[in-house]
Amino acid sequence: MGPLGSLPAGTQIALAGLLGLIVGSFLNVVIHRLPLGESIVSPGSRCPHCRRAIPAWENVPLLSYLVLRGRCRGCGAAISWRYPAVEALTGALFAAIAARYGATLETLVWFAFTAALIAAAVIDLDHRIIPDEISVGGLVLALLCVPALEAYRGTPPSSALGASLLGALLGGGMLWLVGFAHARISVAAGRRFEHWPGQGEAPPSPSSLDYWVWFPGVGFGDVKLLAMIGAVLGPIGVVEAILVASCAGLALGLAWVAVSHRWNAPFGFGPAIAFGALFVVLAPFRLI
Repeated sequence: MGPLGSLPAGTQIALAGLLGLIVGSFLNVVIHRLPLGESIVSPGSRCPHCRRAIPAWENVPLLSYLVLRGRCRGCGAAISWRYPAVEALTGALFAAIAARYGATLETLVWFAFTAALIAAAVIDLDHRIIPDEISVGGLVLALLCVPALEAYRGTPPSSALGASLLGALLGGGMLWLVGFAHARISVAAGRRFEHWPGQGEAPPSPSSLDYWVWFPGVGFGDVKLLAMIGAVLGPIGVVEAILVASCAGLALGLAWVAVSHRWNAPFGFGPAIAFGALFVVLAPFRLI
């Protein structure tokens, strides 16, 4: 990939990690603002407590957090450990991707894919939603960029686009089918869930859109996220991601029960899905 490809492997990995730290800093803005409907571009970074603008020297990934000892220089409020954690995670994953794929165009796709997955996972963990800007926007970009990359590498354009479309349909469709079947079984059994149906409301009928896209326990945002993942990983890759995500989701669910002391405590499935997709990207072997 241009002059970067001539650099020693260790230098490439270090530069990728540095880029990941910078992207991770931006992802913190996305994670905080996007669920609130705020612009991720303007205004610049600011303290969430005193709203003081943060100068560039106080916004250096990881380093500023350590120098400031985890507190705002203006009001002294504690800065969440989440900020350096997201930066470090993004940096580590970017470095791992560079080590796995080298300085290639494919690496750039994996960088963008990883950033989207991290943002989706943390937002879902906090709010139990996955914004369409990430899932649907990512799906559209994937259907454009991934087939173009495959065509550049010699795959017939129709085959490249077909693989991305099939992966999107398979990824989103499999989870939609699980959610739809679970919803219908829940209605038949007379079960009720938080916010589904609402207080005094009957379950949705087939003539309602909610009947097809509003499921208890499975958010439609997860369906759209898996469609985006399928468009990137293709049909085999997305099945592998679902298998890993199912195991990760079970572990996350058990951990959530231990923390909340409730067997029916809801939690976002997005982190498990993101973990499954990243496992497929970084694993040096195929599951199926």
